[in-house]
Amino acid sequence: MDHLRAASVAWYVTGRFYVTPDGATQDLGYFLHLQGIQGELFTGEPSEQTAWFTFRSDPFKARPVTNGDLSIGLDTVGGFTLYLQRPPSASFDKPDSFSHGLRIASFRRVSLVMGTTLSTPGGTQDLMSLNVFTAALTWSQEFEFHGVKYDLARLLPHGITQWGDASATPLTPVPSGFEKVFAFVGSAIAVGK
Repeated sequence: MDHLRAASVAWYVTGRFYVTPDGATQDLGYFLHLQGIQGELFTGEPSEQTAWFTFRSDPFKARPVTNGDLSIGLDTVGGFTLYLQRPPSASFDKPDSFSHGLRIASFRRVSLVMGTTLSTPGGTQDLMSLNVFTAALTWSQEFEFHGVKYDLARLLPHGITQWGDASATPLTPVPSGFEKVFAFVGSAIAVGK
């Protein structure tokens, strides 16, 4: 398949943000939809444990800015990697499991990422977080899935822009080495030339 048209849906993902006691964050998760890839993306009911395609970011730290009931986090440029798991074996209880399998592509955010958290008046309770970023494809390799060969350099040669929504309610249990975990979803579109 040729590359996706600019501004067309590239993927839908869901995952979790993992925050360490010193404030470093990483996100990881799995693909609900990956445009251009044919066949079922899960071996059973959709979950991280049945997902063929996963991702994991490099750790990053956000610089805080406050404006009324908005808390804004400015994240530095960073990268994330996509994996094809054979067989699917990821678990949110084991964050390292999202970076197992065949590494199929790496992306790097091209500028600062802005994330915003909306709080109740007085900042007593966080309600929801939003973020947006653009990432360029920096590396990929051909892979086979359901008998068809793919390369994200052909599907997404110019990268993606992704919008994300995250819950402000921490999840439990929290894996060892982390202080907080939050669920999120992301929707990405293909970047044009």
